[in-house]
Amino acid sequence: MNFPESVKYTKDHEWIKIEGNIATIGITEFAQHELGDIVFVDIDAKGKKLEANEVFGTVEAVKTVSDLFLPVAGTITEINDSLEANPEYVNNDPYGKGWMVKMEVDQPVNEEHLMDAAAYGKLVG
Repeated sequence: MNFPESVKYTKDHEWIKIEGNIATIGITEFAQHELGDIVFVDIDAKGKKLEANEVFGTVEAVKTVSDLFLPVAGTITEINDSLEANPEYVNNDPYGKGWMVKMEVDQPVNEEHLMDAAAYGKLVG
């Protein structure tokens, strides 16, 4: 499995890439593999200010629906609209075309609950 070093990970299987005060968030390769074929991504949080660990949407696979949790607090500024027509991007390219939201993070970001690639790899073993 692919766990890029350029992003951080959560125990809920989201990844986050922080650049300045903007964070890009999606689900990990492990998460999409466990869910199976993604058929629908439902995110209706643009413009909303949410706290860390709040649900920002759901992802629907053939056999299940799973909540998506924000790793950090902030305001959702952008939703990956291409996922509406192409939910398979989450399966095919979870760290690229399959990103889900961008947000302006509240400063400072508390990264103590985030994992690097090695720690996440250990978690999912």
